[in-house]
Amino acid sequence: MRLLGCVLAGGKSTRFGSDKALAELGGQSLIARAVDTLAGWCEMVVVVGREHAPAPTLADWPHPDMGPLGGIAAALRHARDEGFDAVLTCGVDSHPLPENLPDLLLPAPACVAGQPVIGLWPASLSPVVEAILTSETRHSMQRLVEATGARCVQLASDPANINTPADLAAAEKRHGF
Repeated sequence: MRLLGCVLAGGKSTRFGSDKALAELGGQSLIARAVDTLAGWCEMVVVVGREHAPAPTLADWPHPDMGPLGGIAAALRHARDEGFDAVLTCGVDSHPLPENLPDLLLPAPACVAGQPVIGLWPASLSPVVEAILTSETRHSMQRLVEATGARCVQLASDPANINTPADLAAAEKRHGF
């Protein structure tokens, strides 16, 4: 299976107070850590929602500020157009991820319970995400899970979800960085 990795990095970091993608965890920026993690499983990695990143970038679809679904839509469109079978997604702040994450998320579609931005989405779902984003329905990850029938996988240990500097400090302490 040809996997495209997608780091969702289009948030405004308002709760963090600065660009959290550039914040360091264990001496490495969150964005570099996410790209490196996905690169271990995927043929190619893209970063969605930023102009500058340590990997090729894509703009959210259909336009900025669509939340994680806009990033997933952009990655699914790219995957479909470039012949990838599926997209493995994670947030810029989702650390650490289990070493066997792709296996845990098979068969797709599937996502991590409680953190559905971490997921494995078949490229064929591009029209489903686009329909959600162009409709009057909720533009949420929960809506994507419902519309695709994605399985929600419980992990043995939840990845950090870093939204504030205190969350970053707690992640460093929890994971021994």
